[in-house]
Amino acid sequence: MLKPDSALVGAVRPSPNFGTRRGAMRPDMLLLHYTGVATAAKAIDWLSRVESKVSCHYVVDEAGAITQLVAEEMRAWHAGLAVWAGESDINSASIGVEIHNPGHEAGYPDFPEAQLVAVEALCRDIIARHGIRPARVLAHSDVAPTRKKDPGERFPWARLAKSGIGHWATPEPVRAADSGIARDAAGPLVAEVQTRLSAYGYGIEATGVCDATTEFVVTAFQRHFRPARVDGRIDQSTITTLERLAAALPNGAHV
Repeated sequence: MLKPDSALVGAVRPSPNFGTRRGAMRPDMLLLHYTGVATAAKAIDWLSRVESKVSCHYVVDEAGAITQLVAEEMRAWHAGLAVWAGESDINSASIGVEIHNPGHEAGYPDFPEAQLVAVEALCRDIIARHGIRPARVLAHSDVAPTRKKDPGERFPWARLAKSGIGHWATPEPVRAADSGIARDAAGPLVAEVQTRLSAYGYGIEATGVCDATTEFVVTAFQRHFRPARVDGRIDQSTITTLERLAAALPNGAHV
């Protein structure tokens, strides 16, 4: 029987879609998603159906109610094909929280206050119990930038950081006249930015070419860390924000 790992859990809905964490891994990453369906009830129903082959540890609905589906000690199936800092089994390395929001394809409304309060409380609880470092609190789009947008640019990462959740640096303001490096452009600046993104954790190689993968990764970076303009272009605001984040890591350490 599934027992809540957190006193904040209001309901339990066991999902059959889980397994053991591979290689005796312990969760050192917190991955935040949005549900991307019409209602939280539909999300919970789908995540608890065997035929869906997906799950998560928690769902937080728009009113702030928290439902647990998989025990934290187990490997839920929420990340899919993903990578961060060289780790490709993100499911074994992480705890997954689905935050109800219909998503970009359905209007992408703001996250309600009651929901955000609950998300903050749950994240703090998980982080405290597992010792998760700030730079290991990530968006689904960070680890799967070519496939995912969630939780998206309207998710208030700066607010969470003020509560001790996640890694953050003040974004450099966007310059309207700076349209960034053009698609398919190449050169040492592109390679330098790709190297910095890879060092921070993103799954990208330093090819020196501003290709489709680079655009996806830069877009994911902007959604999380520079949401004022999400266009996938390497501009000075993006570069400076990335430099600030790297400099703000403890002793320049890797994530």
